[in-house]
Amino acid sequence: MSGLLHGLTAEHRERLLSLAHDVSFDAGTRLFEEGGRADRFWVVRTGSVTLDMRVPGRRSAVIETLGPGELVGWSWLFPPGGWHLGAEALSPVRAHEFDAAVVRRLCQEDTAIGYELVLACAQAMGERLQSARTRLLDMYGPHSGGLR
Repeated sequence: MSGLLHGLTAEHRERLLSLAHDVSFDAGTRLFEEGGRADRFWVVRTGSVTLDMRVPGRRSAVIETLGPGELVGWSWLFPPGGWHLGAEALSPVRAHEFDAAVVRRLCQEDTAIGYELVLACAQAMGERLQSARTRLLDMYGPHSGGLR
C-alpha cells in the first residue's frame, strides 16, 4: 500500500507534518474503540496496528494489519466522526498523531492541501475495501471452505 504522506506534494507533506505530534504505543494498547469519537488520526512510523471489528458473543475480529507509512483512521473526515472499527497496537508503535479538527481547519483554509489529503485518504480507503473484498472471496468464494 502506498503511504498517506507519500500522496502529498513535498510542500503539503511538510505543512501537514508541522501539525503532528509524535506518539508511541506499547503492544496491546488500544488506540480507539468502535463507536468512539473520531477526533484524531495517525500515520504509522514503525510497528504495526490491527484494525478490528466487534463480533457479538465473540472476540473482536482482526480485519486488517497496518504498517509503516499507513493511515490509521479515516472516520474523522466525515461527520459525526465516529470510529467504524477498533484499533490496537500489535507491536510497539511510533506514529505521527494528528488532531482532526486542526487538520480539517487547514483543509478548509488551503483547499489544495485539502484536495490532496482527501485523495490520499480515499486511496487508502479504496485499497482497504479491495483487501476486504479479497479476504471475503477467500473465505466465502466457490473454492473456499466457507459458506456453502
